[in-house]
Amino acid sequence: MEKPVETRPRRRIVWVNVMTVLSAAILIGAEVFGAAFAGGWAIGSLLDLGPTGDTVLRALLFVLGMVVMAAFIRNAQRVEPFTER
Repeated sequence: MEKPVETRPRRRIVWVNVMTVLSAAILIGAEVFGAAFAGGWAIGSLLDLGPTGDTVLRALLFVLGMVVMAAFIRNAQRVEPFTER
């Protein structure tokens, strides 16, 4: 005896929403990572951390920027869903 095949409704990608979130992520990402680089340089110079300290501080702020961007994209997907049924 054959089992009936379950058909799930297909999910469609909403390209307008994907492009909106991608465009905003590029714009905001440039600002976040630019601020992380400049902030790391400025704070490192202010605290006289030296070249190694500057680089470490910029790397830490870069990682913080990645966390901010991941949170932005996650929240943007709630507002502009990438798929619909």
